[in-house]
Amino acid sequence: MQHNTQHALDKQAQTLASLVKTTLMISSGVALIIACVLLNMTRLALAVAAFCVIFRIGFMLLRGLSSPAEEPPEPGQLRKVKIHYRCSICGTEVRMTIAPDEDPEPPKHCQDEMDLIAPIE
Repeated sequence: MQHNTQHALDKQAQTLASLVKTTLMISSGVALIIACVLLNMTRLALAVAAFCVIFRIGFMLLRGLSSPAEEPPEPGQLRKVKIHYRCSICGTEVRMTIAPDEDPEPPKHCQDEMDLIAPIE
């Protein structure tokens, strides 16, 4: 009788151990599935955010390209320019900031026209 009881207890312990193993395998599988879903959701959220940022930048660029350019000022009206000149004789430098047209004639210094250094745009 005692032998049967011991055998029954061993069988119950084996069944319980098997049940615990199965439960652990299932729970780790569920945890893995949840981790994959969360990872995919994070990737999806990042992809949507990147799409929105790229779309907004593209839309702003297209809107900027579609707007008409400013009309040039009327002839004789002063315009903003940034041009540097240097005298080839004495080395004096001049920066022109306002001129009547976009490509003005170089100023004179030491009785000679100054050399264009570089227009800065």
